[in-house]
Amino acid sequence: MTGQTLIWVDGERADVLPLPDRGLDFGDGLFETLLLEHGELRYIDLHLQRLQRGLALLSFPDCLSVASKHLQIALTQLQLNNWSRAALRLTVTRGDGPRGYAPPRKPQARIIIRATQLASGDGLLPQAAHLITATTRWGSQPQLAGIKHLNRLEQVLAAAEWQRAGADEALMLGQASQLVSVTAGNLFLHRDGVLYTPALDDCGIAGTRRQLVIEQWAAAIGLQVVVAAGLDQDALEQADEVFYSNTLWGLRPVASCGSRHWHSHRVCNALFQHYRGEQA
Repeated sequence: MTGQTLIWVDGERADVLPLPDRGLDFGDGLFETLLLEHGELRYIDLHLQRLQRGLALLSFPDCLSVASKHLQIALTQLQLNNWSRAALRLTVTRGDGPRGYAPPRKPQARIIIRATQLASGDGLLPQAAHLITATTRWGSQPQLAGIKHLNRLEQVLAAAEWQRAGADEALMLGQASQLVSVTAGNLFLHRDGVLYTPALDDCGIAGTRRQLVIEQWAAAIGLQVVVAAGLDQDALEQADEVFYSNTLWGLRPVASCGSRHWHSHRVCNALFQHYRGEQA
């Protein structure tokens, strides 16, 4: 599925990271995963809006215009290389700084872009995923909930769990046993004509595709969406259909989680067709 990888650091092609870097030292930074299709970065405005929220929350210097400029440099090179589809990771760290946790008084943000070539998409609904429930849980930190900061060890540990189990993904719970997400995507449950997705007040990432389902795609097929606090595994068991969303899959149906199986993916398919229609 993947091919060549190209990297830019502060707008220049590179294969090494200047040190020291607070992103490496402390996870002091943010990132966005972007999808390039047919020479265009999909829903780039939503990604940059979330990045801007994260920059403000972490008191980073305003580097959004610089990041956009560096993305354009990378995009131009990828177009020259005839890359039609790729995953781009845009990382912004607080850059260099003195020893210790305290951030520098006048930080200089460092911008890293990594592009990995992807095979052309076939436009079909992805194969339904088999999930386990991870024993690793999201930590509760409302101040950081929603943004895509660099501290992702909970997801690393949960991903190792599903990898060892031979599954496709893992359901992740919060500290109060509430549903939060999968390791790399936002969760949706369909029951009795209503679409539910977990509230992300304590933890989790507010994904761009989640935002589109809530604000646009569900309404386009006549569905109400409820952002619900306290959804638990009983709610999952009782769901008529389960799926998740992320940048690269768009939407992916869930075939099973533990002993519970789902054979109908009607809602996910309808949303996916709407999503693909926007890509045409």
